Amino acid sequence: MSTVTTTKPADAAAAPAAGAGPLPGEGRIGLRANLRHIGALVRRNALQIKQDPESMFDAVLMPIIFTLLFVFVFGGAISGKGNQEAYVNYVIPGLMAMMGMNISMAVGTGVNDDFKKGVMDRFRSMPIARSSVLLAKIVVEVGRMLVAITILLTVGFILGLSIKGSVLDLFYSIGLSAVFGASLMWIFILLGLTMKTAQAVQGMAMLVLMPLQFGSSIFAPPTTMPGWLQSFTDYNPLSNLADAARALINGTPVGHSVWMTLGWSLAITAVTMPLAVRKFRQKT
Repeated sequence: MSTVTTTKPADAAAAPAAGAGPLPGEGRIGLRANLRHIGALVRRNALQIKQDPESMFDAVLMPIIFTLLFVFVFGGAISGKGNQEAYVNYVIPGLMAMMGMNISMAVGTGVNDDFKKGVMDRFRSMPIARSSVLLAKIVVEVGRMLVAITILLTVGFILGLSIKGSVLDLFYSIGLSAVFGASLMWIFILLGLTMKTAQAVQGMAMLVLMPLQFGSSIFAPPTTMPGWLQSFTDYNPLSNLADAARALINGTPVGHSVWMTLGWSLAITAVTMPLAVRKFRQKT
């Protein structure tokens, strides 16, 4: 006697669904939801800073220490003894570029540390866009960068910094520094996702930072450097940013330095942001 097996309509419908991929539109997150996720993660990162105020030490103390160090150690040698005030107007705009680069380095070590602590395992189980995790870190670090630049300018005003351009030009220089710093963060995020330890990220970052910082027009005019180093400073994006901020603050012609800085920022972001997001998705 043969047995006839019948398939229920519900079972038949469920069978292909079990082996099929995600339904059309499944897993896609709209712009509004993405912005909400970024806002929630920004709040989380800000609360972490509130609970651990020591994480702001670099943003608060670094501008003070660097300004006093370079003005009183190098100011006399470059601008002449007793003429440090002239050097203040030269070096403060350059240090704005340096602040953005140093603050950006913390993003890479922070991302690497989050993976070590298992924080990213929590995000993996949440229905959130992977890119929102990285974008939230960018927003918070830009906020820390603006704090550092504000303190830098405050110390500069105390030491005799004078704004010869308009107040609007001053805000333009701050915004330009923030845009360039944000683009650099994608480089350090990529390093944080690639290197095995936070110490390795920091070590690699310093190898990048040192030549760019000291081989630029941040601390001294390139005319005092050897010819081969002057050629390097001409193509150094930090020199372009320092020259642009210096021209805006001192009320001198900006030339092509602003557009060069914006071009560098766009190029760095266009190359490193997709790589960082792809690497992050692979790891999560």
